[in-house]
Amino acid sequence: MIGFLAKRFATIPLVVLGVVTILFIIFKSVPGDEAAFVAGATATQAEIEAVRVQLGLDRPLLEQYAKHVSGLVVGDFGYSTTFRGNPLPHVLNRLPATLALASAAILLTIVVGIPAGVVAAAYRNRLPDYLISLSVVGLLAIPNFWLGMILIAWLSVGLGVLPSFGASGPASLVIPTIALAARLIALLARMTRGVVIEELRKDYVRTARAKGLSKGLALRRHVLRNVMIPTVTVIGLQAGYLLGGSVVIERLFAWPGIGDLLLTAVSVRDYTLVQAIVLIFVVSFLVINIAVEVIYRFVNPRLRYA
Repeated sequence: MIGFLAKRFATIPLVVLGVVTILFIIFKSVPGDEAAFVAGATATQAEIEAVRVQLGLDRPLLEQYAKHVSGLVVGDFGYSTTFRGNPLPHVLNRLPATLALASAAILLTIVVGIPAGVVAAAYRNRLPDYLISLSVVGLLAIPNFWLGMILIAWLSVGLGVLPSFGASGPASLVIPTIALAARLIALLARMTRGVVIEELRKDYVRTARAKGLSKGLALRRHVLRNVMIPTVTVIGLQAGYLLGGSVVIERLFAWPGIGDLLLTAVSVRDYTLVQAIVLIFVVSFLVINIAVEVIYRFVNPRLRYA
């Protein structure tokens, strides 16, 4: 386990370096004078040149790149025009809000998606299966931001039972969590249904049924364990999606997370802030992937780490 974790975590700096390099090339290719933008619209040419020297933009690109990477190593992400300094502390202050929203959405996805898929498979081609499959199709067809607006109109404006924006308490987490998790619930339920149906056709289930085990017991004792491997995979991949996919939901509900901050950074062309947020997303996604591989071992002890 320790060797596996060491190898996996050792790849994180390499991936981050690759992302940093790509972002550096992209941002340097964007038209416009970065020094003029940082200095402001009313700055004189002398002030622009002073900013260019202060930020090291007058140096060769390779030297700028080396300075940029060495700064990242010590947590210096550069100069953000939004915060007038290093944006990393401000991004980290917003990270807990995004993690809370993503965690709530993942929990709701697991609690609803897996049982729905199992029930649909257990009652295949019967009324529960038809109702769940119809709900899955509907949730997959509805964009999450549109669902969010419908929930606001119904639960906030119409019934007045839940707040429509902000992070004022646990109640304010309900609507954005449902809006963010709806599509993932549908994906997980559809995948679980397919896997359970496939497992129910296998010989070990037939053997268990022939020995007198009921369908429900066969599901709980044998099928669900084999279903967990692909289920954990989907949940792990979608957890990374939730971090990035929360951008629109956070803006819609004025949720104070890094997704909302990313849209602000893009709108004001604060590329230093954009890079800091993207790198946080990348590192989070890599850590989630490692956690999924660790969970595999507990779900199926027969698996071995490479």
